[in-house]
Amino acid sequence: MVRVLLFGRLRDVAGWRERLVDPTPATLFALKNRLAAEDLALGEALAAAGVQAAVDRALVRGDIALAAGAEVAFLSPMSGG
Repeated sequence: MVRVLLFGRLRDVAGWRERLVDPTPATLFALKNRLAAEDLALGEALAAAGVQAAVDRALVRGDIALAAGAEVAFLSPMSGG
């Protein structure tokens, strides 16, 4: 099982902030694909430019393996000045 957190616009699109996904997807891309299959709008939002992922509070790029018990956060693009 992995704990998934959504922040910013992603949370608004999905209508939830936190949920548990079980069984644990093998990779970050597999998790994104599963979420997209369940909610097309969320899938499109996760695929948007600037969306970042953090696994166990460390930003990651690309695809990585997920361990059971991992925390995965998806972060909307930030703006500001």
